[in-house]
Amino acid sequence: MKKIVLLFVTFLSIFRFTASADEGMWIPMFIDRLNYTDMQKMGLKLTAEEIYSVNNGSIKDAIVIFGRGCTGEIISDQSLILTNHHCGYGSIQSVSSVESDYLTNGFWAKSHSEEIPVSGLTVQFLISMSDVTTAMLAGTTENTTEAERIEILKKNRKSIETQATTGNHYNAVVKDYFEGNEFYLLVYETFKDIRLVGAPPEVIGKFGADTDNWMWPRHTGDFSMFRVYAGADNKPAEYSADNKPFKPRHFLPVSIAGIQKDDFSMIMGNPGTTDRYLTSWGVDMAVEETGPTIVKIREEKLRIMKEGMDADEKVRLQYSSKYAGTANYWKFFIGQTKGLKRLKVAEQKKRIEADFNAWMDASPVETKLYGNALPLISGAYSTIRQYNVSRLYYAEGIMRGSEILGYANRFDKLKQLLADKTATPETIEAEVKQLKSGATGQFKDYNRQVDQNLLSEMLSMFSANVKPEHQPAMLKEMAAKYKNNFAAMAADIFSKSNFVSVEKVNTLLNDPKVKTIEKDPAYKLVQAFMKEFTVLQKQSEAANFDLQKGNRLFLAGLREMQPGRKFYPNANSTLRMTYGTVLDYYPADAVHYDFTTNLDGVMEKEDPSVREFTVPEKMKEIYKNKDFGPYGNPDGTMTVNFLTTHDITGGNSGSPVIDGQGRLIGLAFDGNWEAMSGNIAFEPKLQRTINVDIRYVMLIIDKYAGAQNLIDEMVIVNDRPIK
Repeated sequence: MKKIVLLFVTFLSIFRFTASADEGMWIPMFIDRLNYTDMQKMGLKLTAEEIYSVNNGSIKDAIVIFGRGCTGEIISDQSLILTNHHCGYGSIQSVSSVESDYLTNGFWAKSHSEEIPVSGLTVQFLISMSDVTTAMLAGTTENTTEAERIEILKKNRKSIETQATTGNHYNAVVKDYFEGNEFYLLVYETFKDIRLVGAPPEVIGKFGADTDNWMWPRHTGDFSMFRVYAGADNKPAEYSADNKPFKPRHFLPVSIAGIQKDDFSMIMGNPGTTDRYLTSWGVDMAVEETGPTIVKIREEKLRIMKEGMDADEKVRLQYSSKYAGTANYWKFFIGQTKGLKRLKVAEQKKRIEADFNAWMDASPVETKLYGNALPLISGAYSTIRQYNVSRLYYAEGIMRGSEILGYANRFDKLKQLLADKTATPETIEAEVKQLKSGATGQFKDYNRQVDQNLLSEMLSMFSANVKPEHQPAMLKEMAAKYKNNFAAMAADIFSKSNFVSVEKVNTLLNDPKVKTIEKDPAYKLVQAFMKEFTVLQKQSEAANFDLQKGNRLFLAGLREMQPGRKFYPNANSTLRMTYGTVLDYYPADAVHYDFTTNLDGVMEKEDPSVREFTVPEKMKEIYKNKDFGPYGNPDGTMTVNFLTTHDITGGNSGSPVIDGQGRLIGLAFDGNWEAMSGNIAFEPKLQRTINVDIRYVMLIIDKYAGAQNLIDEMVIVNDRPIK
């Protein structure tokens, strides 16, 4: 009888866990074993080796981690990079000024000599990936505590990474997969001389901005172009006028043949984070606390920044990138909370957990191995929720709120060195030099009044919404002193702090003293916050250890419960592949969304009185004359964006959409509103990736910018059937 029950439970769990053909962020090195047959059936014409290879040039060699959180692709033998406009936004802004406003006006280099170096921007190529699970777990046993395990893993990780980078110019990182059940070593080649090549004006690259963000239909030319430069040996080098374009191992040809419904396509990129194996307790916390709290805090930050930006053109340029970054996930969390509720994801998770318990009940062996998993998770969340809202206010409102607090905190190391009688003058001078070098950049895109307003509002919100027992004593004392007039409190801090201008910072650094730093009101306040936050972290440490162990056991058990299922790990900012088709969808009853949008829609949305819906005169002229060249459709329309069924998340921005023959057909740049719960639960009927059609990119480069030099260096393919 027990066998019958076990078979029935297994059947139910497989039914509930079965992934759609388009679900999954797959590890490319396992394509041949896990995905290749399915991909061939859907229309793939390449071999697995042509997609991912360590020994030969393959598609993976054309994919880069762009900056700190996006993906880019190499599209020429001179290492021309294509990525999203919103990925390049901060870099474009950093080289802009009121006089040379490349965000507003766009930028196009007509030769290599005109390309603009971007300080601090890097791209990383994945060289290799290997399984190091055995080496990482060496020294651990089933009796090892979580605290001990963390220390052992830390030691082993350092050893593995050091060994991988000794005697070469690579950098390496060991990443956790499947909640710490597996570990892989990733070796990268990082380039630091990256130059801006081209970008459309913001009204094209960010058309629709916050209003259209996460929405379909979209009409956005979300792309920008950069180039990788290398030294004479074709290896990474610091910026030099003598550097030459890097010679890549592979680049993607561009197809202007166009897309059709049900066409096969795949995406390779570096998705940030997902939590597909999150339990019902985690979903409940996300819906009830995490999402609403983040939205509430960011809403106020956006309001304050916008007030300053609307009042002053210089402030608009300074804060444009900061505003965009804050707004993106403000809207995301609104959509995620709605999606999790609407799709009843917590209920889905509870059914999975019930299946898991039933499976264990049918076998004493499994109960012994995994019986603690769900109780550990449940108990952990019970404790974590006591601190969750407070933690979010510390993170979003304090450390990512007003810049003065985070900046003041950077001077703590200098204060410690000055107080340390064993510290050498050389060590102190090196720290002073580093702080001086960073001061100019800190205040380049900074407005004192905006930051003061942010401090006032964030302190007010923190005081009103964080449990009194989780607040620093100093804040409560100051609130009493100023009678909860946080505007007056913030004004007083700014009037007395050394961290409000480059001039004051340099004055401090020219004669640094312990007392000068210690007495600074911004420094004192942030240290009070940091001290109290450390206490909160310590109080929830045991619960976090239990959650970590519970999640690891739960996923290990799920994989054993379903030996025939192909599991993919959560995203963790490493190279992944997802595949699917070009497809429309039905977001609600009696509502249908087609899979493409056209330039007609841009003109329909045009509103000269609203910045984000302004259309440049030259684009209007191109549209009026139907001057689409080889990029338009046979019916005389011009495709702008299209939908696919790919499984992506943040970090995939800028990822190439590639056809079955390995050619670039678009760039992924967004997900759709109806599937904002996708980081936690994939919904195949609703989840879509929004992409820029490569033909629209080419139209802008060619007809709008007249950048024939860029067109000439690409390999462009057009094998559209003649009708």
